Amino acid sequence: MDEDRIETLYEGQWLRLRRRGTWEYAERTHGAGMAVIIVAATPEDRVLFVEQHRVPLGRRTIEMPAGLVGDDHDGDTLEAAARRELVEETGWEPSRVEVLLTGPTSAGMSTERIAFVRATGLRKVGIGGGVAGEAITVHEVPRLDAPRWLMRKQAEGFELDLKLWGGLWMLEREPDGSPRDQDARGPDPFS
Repeated sequence: MDEDRIETLYEGQWLRLRRRGTWEYAERTHGAGMAVIIVAATPEDRVLFVEQHRVPLGRRTIEMPAGLVGDDHDGDTLEAAARRELVEETGWEPSRVEVLLTGPTSAGMSTERIAFVRATGLRKVGIGGGVAGEAITVHEVPRLDAPRWLMRKQAEGFELDLKLWGGLWMLEREPDGSPRDQDARGPDPFS
């Protein structure tokens, strides 16, 4: 088999299974193949998490708000998708969104990439909960309590998206490890 030839093994409404050489992988059939994960804290310094049932796992998960780029929106951008998904899922609208990093979600299994986006200047504009059929529960957790709260949720049987810890880290720091600008985020709760 030619190592450069890509063969479609299966194509459904939302996913496609491909093979290149001996490697099998999945890709999305809609959108840009990108997703955003939104790192956000309310003006009261409460981190936004979402809870929802995830069919592939057969369990409820705790995640940061997230969504697909370009799924049903032509000309969608990372920033526009982050704004839209944050409002849909949590009811909070950001005055500013900042793309921090992009990279693969599971490089050995999927072509999907994700962008960490930090949302600031939030104001409450709705109740959230997602769009039809999503049944999302919004959790607003004090930043200092967030790691302990997450571990309690795991002990209760929830699956935790491991990107949560990267998101918590990016509330305090820039991707290079430097502290975030104090003026951009308000007083440091750790000082």
